[in-house]
Amino acid sequence: MTKKQRWTAELIPDQTGRTFVVTGATSGLGLATTRALARRGARVVLAVRDEEKGRAVAEGLAASGAAAGALDVRRLDLADLASVRDFAGRMREEHSHLDVLINNAGVMAPPRTLSPQGHELQFAVNHLGHFALTGLLLDLLAAGGGNGRDPRVVTVSSINHRQGSLRHDDLSGERGYTPMAFYNQSKFANAVFGYELHRRLAEARSPVRSVLAHPGYTATSLQTRDTRGLLRFLLGSVGNPLIAQAPERGALPQLYAATESGVASGEFIGPDGLGELRGAPTRVRLSGAAADPAAGRRLWELSERLAEVRFPVTAS
Repeated sequence: MTKKQRWTAELIPDQTGRTFVVTGATSGLGLATTRALARRGARVVLAVRDEEKGRAVAEGLAASGAAAGALDVRRLDLADLASVRDFAGRMREEHSHLDVLINNAGVMAPPRTLSPQGHELQFAVNHLGHFALTGLLLDLLAAGGGNGRDPRVVTVSSINHRQGSLRHDDLSGERGYTPMAFYNQSKFANAVFGYELHRRLAEARSPVRSVLAHPGYTATSLQTRDTRGLLRFLLGSVGNPLIAQAPERGALPQLYAATESGVASGEFIGPDGLGELRGAPTRVRLSGAAADPAAGRRLWELSERLAEVRFPVTAS
């Protein structure tokens, strides 16, 4: 992609007849993604923790004329694996196939909190819930591989994945918890998962593509709702006005990853500006640690055990 061909949401092809699931669709990147897809005729399932808020968002989009496609609101609490299973079961009842799953929702730097199953909240929401959701919906995505439907899983990571690693000896932070370090761990897990999923889908000759994306530095409620003290001030009050781009711009990499025909499985899409902080979507570098096959296998096996979900694809 050249500078003269900077990609915008106006270049999204017509999505009429395609069904997308977007997690965290009521604010920030998820809302911007939902709005852009619905404008292009897609049917969008808003997978949200707060159904009342989700319905208000859907009604607002419809009233503003921003939704040419259908908007369905369904409850999904990614922190709770039981909720993930309930949501997946409902999708199976309502849909014969799905076209694209966008693993977008996330939490950032809260005080140490455990999920209902006892996992550190950021690892539970940002990675483990999305891992389980993808596994439970993968056959519906594969069923959408006919008639040129081009099914995809888009997993939203972060620039911060390059600063992260997996603390296999203390995933829950019991022996020491730093909010941003565990956020980086969860975003690293997103990157490892997305690339390992690509490897396994390719080996299985699945029609589903696994694509990664990151939004650069985007002003969302993550920087203000879930952080505390000095970090909250620096990220929200100082960084957002000076550096951050709007959610409509930050959502472009995941929209590109979800809809652009030339995107290959395993690619990582992010902003093309300085430091990948902002700009138009382009292919960017995944860290070597995230692309390491041994790291992928280890996280996969751990995630299958913790989520009690097995994928219908295996690694050689």
